[in-house]
Amino acid sequence: MPKRQRKSWRPVSEEAGFSRGVAWDRVRVAATPYLFALPVALYVGVLILYPIGQGIVTSFTRTELLSTVPPRWAGLANYRRLIADPAFWRALRITLLYTALVVSATVVISIATALLMNRQFRGRAVARVAITLPYAFPEVAAVLVWAWMLSQQFGVFNVFARTVLPVSENLPWLTDPRLAMLSVILVTLWKIFPFYSLVVLTAIQTLQAELYEAARIDGAGALACFRHITLPGIGPTLGLMTLLATIFSLRRFTIIYLLTGGGPADATKTLVIAVYDHAFRFFDLSYGSTVGVAGLLVTLGFAAAYFAIQRRLGSGGV
Repeated sequence: MPKRQRKSWRPVSEEAGFSRGVAWDRVRVAATPYLFALPVALYVGVLILYPIGQGIVTSFTRTELLSTVPPRWAGLANYRRLIADPAFWRALRITLLYTALVVSATVVISIATALLMNRQFRGRAVARVAITLPYAFPEVAAVLVWAWMLSQQFGVFNVFARTVLPVSENLPWLTDPRLAMLSVILVTLWKIFPFYSLVVLTAIQTLQAELYEAARIDGAGALACFRHITLPGIGPTLGLMTLLATIFSLRRFTIIYLLTGGGPADATKTLVIAVYDHAFRFFDLSYGSTVGVAGLLVTLGFAAAYFAIQRRLGSGGV
């Protein structure tokens, strides 16, 4: 007769402990992603979402800094004031103009610099390090140096201007409404183009060399290779880079404030500068928050347009 197999058994307490251990392991595995995401969630919630929410709430109140009067509910009064305020629309136009010029110039300069840095030449490593220096400098210190260089009285830029341009007098780079915007854009491009150049360079270096070799065998020139291989290959990177450059330009404060403070005659007064002036110069925190909410909506509009275009391209739309 076959032998009867002996059943293995464990004490009830041991089986209960084993079950609790398995359950605890499952809970720990399931909770691990949330524990890793918790610091990011706390950072976003406390330092980003809460201030944004507080600013939106403040825009519906009447709140003044350095006032003992508590905030009072104002409804849509601040937004009606915003719509009827010509200074706001002027600041919005200046913001969009500044953003358009900076972003378009950044894209062109970044692509040109990346293509140059991707070529083989003696001293390329030194050149790559050199172009990153503007981005590595502390922003406040760099902008203050530029303010000294652009000074009408003793700025070194006027020495170059009198040498290159047909002028005999020092130019008011920061005090003339027409030159102030040009100066701000120039300093902005000098500060930000290294980062975007490195981003484009990284995207170019991910392209397969076999594609260029096949194109040259077929008789394609440098311009044709750029148009049909490089540009489509780095297209997604350029799209994301354009979005980031747009968002950063819409909210740029340090460079503009340190160079011109929004002047002269509000020629460089963007929405961010307007928020600062209303909130911390005129102590009208509620209206400053309203202008800030308007700037937030403009930024979200650009982001929504970008994702809509990406979704349309991803679905094969034209």
